[in-house]
Amino acid sequence: MFRYLPYLLVLALWIYAFIDCLNTPEEQVRGLPKVVWVIIILLFGEVLVGPIAWLVAGKVRQAPANGSTPSEWHRNHRVDFVAPDDNPEFLKSLKEETKKDEALLKDWEADLRRREEELRRRERGEDPKD
Repeated sequence: MFRYLPYLLVLALWIYAFIDCLNTPEEQVRGLPKVVWVIIILLFGEVLVGPIAWLVAGKVRQAPANGSTPSEWHRNHRVDFVAPDDNPEFLKSLKEETKKDEALLKDWEADLRRREEELRRRERGEDPKD
C-alpha cells in the first residue's frame, strides 16, 4: 500500500497545480501565458517540475485583505448563537409559512369539495354545468 503513496502524492500535486492554473485569471499569471503554463504542468508533471514551477513562479500570490488572515477575522468577529425558539425573525418566518400552508390547504379543500359535488351531480345524471 505504501509503495503507491509517492505516486498518489505526485498525481495529487499534478492535479492541484493543473486545476489551480485553469482557475487562475489571466491577469494573475506571471512570466508566461496561461496556455504555456498549462502545457508545462502537463508535460513535466510526472517529475514535479511543472507543478512546482507553477506554484512557485507562475501565479501572483496576494497578501490577505486588510493584512489579516481569515482565522484572525473570525477570532475578532464572534457571533453569539441564538437558539431558533429565541430568534424573533425565525419565529416570524414560521408564522408566515404556517399562514401560507393554511391558505393552500383551504384552497385544496375547496377544490376537493367542488370536485366531489361535481361527481355527485354526474352520478345523479344532472348537467355539471348547472
